[in-house]
Amino acid sequence: MNTIDYAKSACEVIMNKYSAEDLPPARSFHYHQGVFLSGMEQTYLNTKDRKYFNYIKDWVDSIITPDGVVSKFNPNTLDDKRSATLLFRLLEETGDSRYEKPLHMFRESLRDWPSNPEGGFGHKIYERQHEMWLDGLYMASPLLTMYGAKFGDESCFEDAIRQAKLMWKHNRDEKTGLMYHAWDYSKQREWANPETGCAPEVWGRAMGWYIVALNEMLDYIPSDFKERALLVEYVKEYIAAIVKYQDKDTGLWYQVVDKGYDSRNWIESSCSALFICGIATAIKRGYVGAEYTENVKRGFDGLTSILEKDEYGGMIIPKICIGTGVGSFEFYMERPTVENDLHGMGAFILAANACVGIV
Repeated sequence: MNTIDYAKSACEVIMNKYSAEDLPPARSFHYHQGVFLSGMEQTYLNTKDRKYFNYIKDWVDSIITPDGVVSKFNPNTLDDKRSATLLFRLLEETGDSRYEKPLHMFRESLRDWPSNPEGGFGHKIYERQHEMWLDGLYMASPLLTMYGAKFGDESCFEDAIRQAKLMWKHNRDEKTGLMYHAWDYSKQREWANPETGCAPEVWGRAMGWYIVALNEMLDYIPSDFKERALLVEYVKEYIAAIVKYQDKDTGLWYQVVDKGYDSRNWIESSCSALFICGIATAIKRGYVGAEYTENVKRGFDGLTSILEKDEYGGMIIPKICIGTGVGSFEFYMERPTVENDLHGMGAFILAANACVGIV
């Protein structure tokens, strides 16, 4: 199978299991569906098969009312903003203004989003407004840059870049180049280092969100925009750090990235897929050189080697960590794993599409 065939197979598994309106979790316009459908959108762009576009549209239409109101979402978390990125293509291809109205609503919600004193978006209003999770860059910043490009709002680029810079400044470990899952400006959370405010561990999927988000942001920030070049440097340095922790035997990455030596640690598929996606995309965009191609090939080979099949021959992606907060090494080690969770399926599909032409 080539990489796009893997992407199509993963899409089919979920499409066969769920009608679009029943994609879990049914509660809202949530990032679980957003990451999976973002992968499906890339599959649509690479195959031109309208069934993928129609599935995305059917899901969005099950939540957005005919007058352009998002009927089910949590306004108090960055997590429920990711899926708004799907609206741009729907608007472009249908011309239906009901897909535009929510985009303005989400942009306005971020204009005055509760932030720490340095201007960093709080991960959740009220509960975690001083915390910056790496996850948050993926949830909100590509949306901002896409909006800025579509509607000519340069403040969106400034807001999005500010989030990446603050995370680079505060979440990053200068010794390894890796990034801690979260940073608490107040240094009051139970997990926060009392001196730095950082979480105690570098959790794989959070790190994966960060590199994928940087690449997505760069796709929409104008080439001559101030500080765009800085984000490219972040991508270069980040990838140079990530590949040092790629497991030599499997080609994949661990749940806690820098502690593969600990026998309690385990290979995690969704972070591995996001790293593969991030490196492959950076190669294609010219941010890093072809010397990283072997890392992508070993990673994708490793990822496909752990795939399993269900009784009907459908693809199973194992070892996907469930949704996770911030905690200790033991906390991450004890997180349950699932098969074919949308975190992992979406990350896998993104990786498979990014690898087209490389693997």
